Amino acid sequence: MPGPARAVLICALLLLGLTVTNAEVAQTVTPEFQRAEVLAGMAAVGLMLVAVLWTRANPKSAEKVPLKGEQGLLMADQFSENQQQELAWGSHMLLTATPAASVLVLWRHQVVLRRGLISQEVFQPGAITQRAMEREQTISLVNTTLFPGRAEFDAMLPSLPAIVVCPMGNEGAVIVGGWSPRCFTRSDERWIEGWTQRLRTTLGAGDASPVPPDSA
Repeated sequence: MPGPARAVLICALLLLGLTVTNAEVAQTVTPEFQRAEVLAGMAAVGLMLVAVLWTRANPKSAEKVPLKGEQGLLMADQFSENQQQELAWGSHMLLTATPAASVLVLWRHQVVLRRGLISQEVFQPGAITQRAMEREQTISLVNTTLFPGRAEFDAMLPSLPAIVVCPMGNEGAVIVGGWSPRCFTRSDERWIEGWTQRLRTTLGAGDASPVPPDSA
C-alpha cells in the first residue's frame, strides 16, 4: 500500500474510532446527534474505500527456472530455402518476442527443428501432443508440475515449467517451452498459433522429405 493510501486509511480508522467513542460517552441522544453519527460513519467508510481504491497490486513475475540444456539450432536440411527461412525466422521470433526457452517443430512424424535450449534426446510425441493434433486444438500446460503427463516433454528439454502445444492438423505440431510457470499470456498463445498456421502452409507447399535432426 503506498504512503498516501496508508495515511488516508489511518485517518479513516481514527475518525471511525472517535465516532464510536463519542456515541458511547454521549449523555443524551437526539435526532441531530444520530444524523451526525451516521454522517461521520459514512465519511470514515468512504475514506477507507478511497484507500482501497488507491492501493494497486504489483504482482511479481515468476522467476526463471534454471533449465539444463545447450543453446543451439538443429534444422532439417532437405527443405527448400523458403521453408528453411520460415522455420528460422519464426523460431527466432518466438525466442525473442515471447518467454520461450525452447522451440521444437514436429512435421509428419519427424522432428524438423530444435532451437533455443535443446537436448540430444530423441523426442517422441506422447498422449498430450497426439491429443492436440487429433483435436486440432492448442494445449497449454501453464504449470507442468500439475500435469502427470509432462514426462513426454523431457526429451525436448528436462523440467520445462510451462509448455504450449500448437498443432498443425494431423501433420505436426509446434511445441514451445517457457522459462517459468504461467509465463505465456493469451497474446503469446495467439502469436504461436498464427505462426503455426503459416508454417503449416509453408511446409505443406513442398514435397520435401526431411531428415530429422535427432537421427543425425
